[in-house]
Amino acid sequence: MAEDREQGGNTMEAICRDLKAECEALDNLVAGLDPEQWALPTPFLTWCVKDEIRHLAYFDDRAALAATDPEGFNKHLESAVADFEAFEKHLEQVGRDLTTDQLMDWWRTRRGIMLDALQKCGPKDRLPWYGPPMGALSFATARLMETWAHGQDVFDALDIRRTPTDRLRHIAHLGVKTFGWTYINRGLEVPPNPVRVELLSPSGDLWTWGPEDAQNRINGPAEDFCLVVVQRRHVEDTSLEVTGETAGDWMLKAQCFAGPPVNGPAPGQRAV
Repeated sequence: MAEDREQGGNTMEAICRDLKAECEALDNLVAGLDPEQWALPTPFLTWCVKDEIRHLAYFDDRAALAATDPEGFNKHLESAVADFEAFEKHLEQVGRDLTTDQLMDWWRTRRGIMLDALQKCGPKDRLPWYGPPMGALSFATARLMETWAHGQDVFDALDIRRTPTDRLRHIAHLGVKTFGWTYINRGLEVPPNPVRVELLSPSGDLWTWGPEDAQNRINGPAEDFCLVVVQRRHVEDTSLEVTGETAGDWMLKAQCFAGPPVNGPAPGQRAV
């Protein structure tokens, strides 16, 4: 059995359990959709609901490969880097020819393999990915974050209010830990001022990060903080209370996912 050490309050057992639950929650939502609902546009780029699930299925497929066959994943990565334009075109088309039943079968099978492999990892075991290798715990957290973020797009497209869960703690922790990276990724100097983050969990617990006496502070619902750091809401469209220049600037730039720097929605663009 893999060693299950704690890191940031999380363990491999906890993150794999919550990743499985997050995937199943989205699966339960989309499994009963009719063809018109699968084709509904979401607020994310120009994607429809099917595009959101295609994206998750493909990268869960790649995650399964990384966790079971690192050498095979590295060969895939070398190919993608060698002809990135072809890789982008592949991403635009992969899964489009599948029926929704076939797409769901693909997603369920590959995420099952991914989860089985991650459960056998220690939290610091290194897994290859698009960029530097990641610790298994961080790897699983990133998959949960992406599932939740793209799931939000689907909920918004269907005009359904999602019930938040304490699985958000993983995403909130990731959001806090990527404070510095948000600035580095934009080629900016990391602000020296610490930020105190106090979030009310869905179950009523208080989650905190940062020094208690920090002048820069963020307070409010954990769900709202997570929506901002995954760039699904503008901070002005949430109930977050933001105090201090550094905290305010961070909430306008926050990006807890990999890739080049991008800006989130404008005020009111995705307000509910």
